[in-house]
Amino acid sequence: MDEKTRIRPVPLGRVLSYLAWPDRAACTRRLDRACRSLFNARLQNGSVWNCRCNRGSDEVIHQSTSRKLDQNMSRRHSTKYKIDRRVGENIWGRPKSPVNKRPNKPGQHGPNRRGKVSDYGLQLMAKQKLKFYYGDITEKQFRRTFDEASRRKGNTAELLIGLLESRLDAFVYRSKFVPTIFAARQFVNHGHVLVNGVKTNIGSYRLKPGDTVQIREKSRNMALVLEALGSPERDIPEYVEVDPKSMTATYIRMPELSDVPYPVQMEPAQVVEYYSS
Repeated sequence: MDEKTRIRPVPLGRVLSYLAWPDRAACTRRLDRACRSLFNARLQNGSVWNCRCNRGSDEVIHQSTSRKLDQNMSRRHSTKYKIDRRVGENIWGRPKSPVNKRPNKPGQHGPNRRGKVSDYGLQLMAKQKLKFYYGDITEKQFRRTFDEASRRKGNTAELLIGLLESRLDAFVYRSKFVPTIFAARQFVNHGHVLVNGVKTNIGSYRLKPGDTVQIREKSRNMALVLEALGSPERDIPEYVEVDPKSMTATYIRMPELSDVPYPVQMEPAQVVEYYSS
């Protein structure tokens, strides 16, 4: 194809400006050409755009299936041990955390960052640390959990911890079926867990006292599960009753802050102050 007949990419703003044209036929031709140009441009960048021109209502719908959608998905993009260095503490208590050898913050100027932290900074770090501990959950999920805790009667800080511990992925992690909270979420998403005999693959599923969580029979011989159950790295708390032979765990009650075996000090009261301000 020569240079004269090649379709050049058209900016999206110019595409939208075509909608204001009074001539409907000319508008339709311009939109078709613009959609083809956008498709070719995105195809060269390694992504695909599905463009559809609705000529009846003069709307252009661009449904992107490119890499931009991956950035909005609920997943962790950074290395989990970088979270430890960012917080400055070994929040999961892992022996191979880099904070054990390099306690300074990450980056070129990490060792020289010694500024005074404001009250807002302390509240923000308390909130981020709690989010990171439960697998770096999204702000939307965390805020929804806080709103639920604030609606209930009682201490909001204690209820927030109880609701976070009621998550299915957190319960699987507490039961020592997997070594990390990130592995717990993936373990649940892959369908290896039964809740009261029903397959459940939603990590944010909220358990109730008395619910039973069991590993599927086909997944009980996984090396990940066997190594986690035999590891002396963590202890099972009192509100979780585990039967290692049948690989079944029972959620006895909603815990309080003093019942949860955090490796570092968590401050849910600072989180309440953060959202209340």
